[in-house]
Amino acid sequence: MINYPTKKARPVNAQPTKSHKNRGVRLEKLINDTNAYYLAQNIAVIHKKPVPVQIVNVAYPRRSLAQIKEAYYKTPSTTDYNGLYQGQYIDFDVKETKSNTSFPLKNIHQHQIDHLKAVHEHGGLAFIIIYVYRFDQAFLLPYPSIDIFLKRAKTGRKSMTLDEIKTHGFVIQEGFRPRLDYLKALDTWQASFKNSA
Repeated sequence: MINYPTKKARPVNAQPTKSHKNRGVRLEKLINDTNAYYLAQNIAVIHKKPVPVQIVNVAYPRRSLAQIKEAYYKTPSTTDYNGLYQGQYIDFDVKETKSNTSFPLKNIHQHQIDHLKAVHEHGGLAFIIIYVYRFDQAFLLPYPSIDIFLKRAKTGRKSMTLDEIKTHGFVIQEGFRPRLDYLKALDTWQASFKNSA
């Protein structure tokens, strides 16, 4: 079984609940394919972060069939991806929402918020990519915009409406090469930031 940082055990072969089955798999594949394209074209070096796991019990029924029986997440992971683009450090997480009205802020865990904030404060480009099923569209949402909604959540609404995501986010176009050109959306964000300064 794998034990999460909260010390709650979950069997290795436990199935996700029906509402979360394969959630994020398609989006993650699009991001991974895009990152491979960026690397092959020498546009950027961006990779998925490995999850820090400590294996404590392995069964060896045969040498070629080793099975992990028990493992622990060493620490909560921070975000999904990081790397370099045009000499700038970027760090981001990938989220999805099937809601027809909003994206709950509780879907961004506190350790991820803390990490994105630290990256932003040190001059890196911190953001999340949110895929909205209702619009069949992905958006890049910069950390400064996320922070606005986090501050509001302390006394008010604890989610972002889909219209707010459209207003504060930058549309990511899906295509063939690259599959999900989020760096183009990142360029648009940076250009709008420079123009407003």
